[in-house]
Amino acid sequence: MDHNGSETPSIAYKVFTFEEIKNSQHSLTVSIPEVLDPQYGMYVWPCAVVLAQYLWMHRDELKEKTVLELGAGVSLPGVVAAKCGAKVILSDSAKMPLCLENCRRSCEANSLPDVLVLGLTWGEISPDLVLLPKLDIILGSDVFYEPEDFEDVLVTVAFLLKKNPQAQFWTTYQERSADWSIEALLYKWKLRCVDVQLERFNANKFLLAGSTLPGSHTVQMMIITLNTEDELL
Repeated sequence: MDHNGSETPSIAYKVFTFEEIKNSQHSLTVSIPEVLDPQYGMYVWPCAVVLAQYLWMHRDELKEKTVLELGAGVSLPGVVAAKCGAKVILSDSAKMPLCLENCRRSCEANSLPDVLVLGLTWGEISPDLVLLPKLDIILGSDVFYEPEDFEDVLVTVAFLLKKNPQAQFWTTYQERSADWSIEALLYKWKLRCVDVQLERFNANKFLLAGSTLPGSHTVQMMIITLNTEDELL
């Protein structure tokens, strides 16, 4: 495989169908391209399906809201948000053009020509980051994957929340080690989080959206906001 882009990667499309619990006639089907090359494979991870389920269950809150997805990769949550009426910006590392290409591919597969794709590298205050429009919601699916990236993710989130004090960061993560924690980093960057129980949005299942995910993986969700308590003292 030529990673300079001279060959077309092997792509498979995975279909997800989100349904209303009480009325199956209300549904949303999206198609997500997965890159199968093992050297830079981009797949739908369990966390993405759980976060997308949360977006689907809160779709009435998304209409006309401006939503940014960080580390979008195959972009399932961002695509669902856009299909639910949000104004979506997809982003992934500016150093990973293949990921940005896949964001665009996901938009094409779901007829979303107006979704903007940007290169935003965690921990870097770039011109593209500074020039983002006013945000209502920030999304992050499995962005807390490598401990060495945790602070860079929260630096970016803290910067965006300070610019948009009413915004929220909706994120899902997979439990991989009991030793990994962001609690100290949240305190350092003046952020706070609230855990969201999966049963509250019908995601406490092995299978979601007609897929085999999240399977037996333990996925958690939290909402991170600015900690304004210090300002009130």
